Amino acid sequence: MWLVAPGALLLVALATYGLYHGTELLLASESTGKGKKPVSVQDVIKTTVTVLTLIGAVLAALYAYRKQLLDEGTSHRADATQLTERYTKAAEQLGHEQAAVRLAGVYAMARLADDWPEQRQVCVDVLCAYLRMPYETEPSEAGFRHGEREVRLTVIRIIRSHLQDPAEATTWCGRNLDFTGATFDGGDFSGSTFSGAEVLFGGAMFSGRVSFTGSTFSDGHVVFSGSTFSGGQVSFSDSTFSGGRVDFRGSTFSGGQVFFSGSTFSGGQVSFGGSTFSGGQVYFGTSTFSSGRIDFLNSTFSGSRVYFGGSTFSGSQVNLGFSTFSGGEVDFGLSTFAGGQVGFKRLAFSDGELSFGGSTFSGGRVDFGSSSFSGGQVDFRSSSFSGGQVGFRSLAFSDGELSFGGSTFSGGRVDFRGSSFSGGQVSFSGSQVGAAASIDWGPLPPVPANQP
Repeated sequence: MWLVAPGALLLVALATYGLYHGTELLLASESTGKGKKPVSVQDVIKTTVTVLTLIGAVLAALYAYRKQLLDEGTSHRADATQLTERYTKAAEQLGHEQAAVRLAGVYAMARLADDWPEQRQVCVDVLCAYLRMPYETEPSEAGFRHGEREVRLTVIRIIRSHLQDPAEATTWCGRNLDFTGATFDGGDFSGSTFSGAEVLFGGAMFSGRVSFTGSTFSDGHVVFSGSTFSGGQVSFSDSTFSGGRVDFRGSTFSGGQVFFSGSTFSGGQVSFGGSTFSGGQVYFGTSTFSSGRIDFLNSTFSGSRVYFGGSTFSGSQVNLGFSTFSGGEVDFGLSTFAGGQVGFKRLAFSDGELSFGGSTFSGGRVDFGSSSFSGGQVDFRSSSFSGGQVGFRSLAFSDGELSFGGSTFSGGRVDFRGSSFSGGQVSFSGSQVGAAASIDWGPLPPVPANQP
C-alpha cells in the first residue's frame, strides 16, 4: 500500500501536468492571430479541471459497473450453492426409509425444479427415476414398503399438474419424461399435454386404474411399446391425437380395459403393430378419425374385444392388415365410413366375430383383399352402402358366416372378384340392391337389382 499510493499520486500528478500543458498549447494555437486575446491561466485551469472531472466520472462509472458485475457473480454463486444444497437434501429424503420423509423429498424436488430452470430437467429426471425403481404391490411379498403407493401417486400427481398448461412459466411440457419399465397400479395424468418431447412408458406394467383422459398428443414421441395391460383400467378417452407419434407396438392386452372412447385422431400416428390382444377390452367407440394413421399391423386377437362402434372415419388410415383373429370380437358397428381407409388385407380369421352391423358406407375404402376366413362371423347386416368401396378381392372363405342381410346398396362399389367360397354361408337375405350400386359378384350368385 505504501508503494502503490505514492505511485498512483505521482501518475495522477503527471497526467494532470501533461493535460494542463496540452490544454494550454491547444488554446494558445486557437487564440493566435490579429484581434485575438492571449489565453489566460484561468482559462487553462478551468478547461483542465473540466476534462479531469469528465474523466473521473467515466472512471467512477466503470468502477461501479465492475463492482455490480462482481456482486452479481457473488450472488449467483451463492444462489447456485443454495440450490445445490437443496438438491442434495431432497435427493437424500427420496432415499429415506420412512414414507413421510420420502414424501417431503418429492415436494422438495418439485419445488426445486420450479425455482431452478437451468437444472429443471435434472429434477424431473430424478422424480421419473423414482417411479422406475422396483415396486412391490403385494403386502405379503418381500420388498413391500408401507406408504410407498401414496408416495408414487404423489409423484404422478405433481408431474400431471406441471403438464396442464404449456404457457406456464414452470411448465414441464416439452421436457423428456422416462417411465421405462415402471409399474403403475394407479395414477392420474388426465388433461396433460404431451408436445415436443419424448415420453417413455415402454415396458411399463399397468395393473390398476390409470387415467390419461382428455390429454393432448400434438407433437413429439410418446412410447408405450412393450407395455403390459393385465388388469385394471387405463383411459385415454376424449383425448386428442393431432400430431407426433404414439407407439403401443408389441404391447400385451391380457386383461382389464383400455379406453380411447370419444377421442379425436386428426393427425400423427398411433401404432399397435405386433401387439397381442388375448383378453380384456380396448374401446375406440364414438371416436373421430379425420386424419393420421392408426396401425394394428401383425397383431394377434385371440380372446379380447376391440370396439370401434359408433365412430366416424372421414380421412384417417386404420390398418389391421396381416393380423390374426382366432377368437374374441372386433366391432365397428353403427360406424360411419365417409373417407379414408380401413384395411384388413391378408387377415387370417379363424374364429370370433368381426362386426360392421348398422354402419354407413358413403365414402372411403374398406379393404379385405387376400384375407382368409375359416370360421367365425363377419357381419354387415343392416348396413347402408351409398358410396365408397368395400373390397373382398381374392378372399378365401372356407367356413363361418358372411352376412349382408337387410343391408341397402344404393351406390358405391362392392367387389368380390377373385374370391373363393368353399364352405360356410354368405347371405344377402332381405337386402335392397339399387340399380346405381356397382357390385362385382365374382363367384357369388348375383342378387338382381330390386330397387330403382
